[in-house]
Amino acid sequence: MIVTDETVKGQIEDKERVGMVEHILENNEVLLIGKVVSDIKFSHKVYGEGFYTFDLQVPRLSDSYDILPVTISERILPTLGDIQGKILETVGQFRSYNQYEDGKNRLILTVFILEAKEVSEQELQKNKNYIYLNGFVCKEPIYRTTPFGREITDVLLAVNRSYHKSDYIPCITWGRNARFAEGLVIGDHIQVWGRIQSRIYQKKLETGEVTTKMAYEISIGKMELTESNNKAEE
Repeated sequence: MIVTDETVKGQIEDKERVGMVEHILENNEVLLIGKVVSDIKFSHKVYGEGFYTFDLQVPRLSDSYDILPVTISERILPTLGDIQGKILETVGQFRSYNQYEDGKNRLILTVFILEAKEVSEQELQKNKNYIYLNGFVCKEPIYRTTPFGREITDVLLAVNRSYHKSDYIPCITWGRNARFAEGLVIGDHIQVWGRIQSRIYQKKLETGEVTTKMAYEISIGKMELTESNNKAEE
C-alpha cells in the first residue's frame, strides 16, 4: 500500500477532529438515531458559518416517539445530501440559549450536531437516545407527586461549555432518584445519564386563549453526586 502525503494529512486531520469532538463532549454528550420529519430551515450565522434546524423523530420503547429540535452546521449538510425523510445517527450536545420573545427571555433548547451519518431504517429499532451531562445544580430542586402518587423532582443543571459559556438544561427524576434529587442544593456538582424527551403541554395566554406548546427535558435514569460519590439509581 502506497501512503501519500495527502493520505497522511487526511489521517492527521481525522485524528485531530476526533480529539476535538471528544474534548467538546466531555461534559455534554448526546447520541441519537432518528428520522428527519420536517423541512430544513435557516437559523442563524456565526462568524460567517450558517446553521440550520430541523426536527428529528426518535422512537421510544413504548411504541411512541419524541420529536427533538436539531441544529446542524452548513459544513455537515453537504455530506448527507437531501436529508428529508432520512434516518440519521448523530453525535452532539444538548444546548440552550435565550430568545427574547413577547418582552420576556425564553430558554430555547436544541440538539447541536457535531457528527452525523445516514443509517438504515433497521437502526431505529435500537431506540438510541442517550445523554450524559456533567454540571451544577443552579436552581432549587422542585419535588412533587403526580395524582397517581408517583414521585418527581425537577432539577435545572448548568453545564459548562467551551469559550466560557454554559448551557442550562432542565431535568426530571423519578421514584428513588426523585427522593435523592430533592436533597440537592444549589452548587452541587452532579453527573446524570438519561434520555431527551419531548412533552406537549397547554398554556393559557393573557388574552384567555389556550395555546399548545412543546417542552424538552432530560429524563434521568442514573445520577451521581460527584464530590461524595453517592449514587442513586432506578
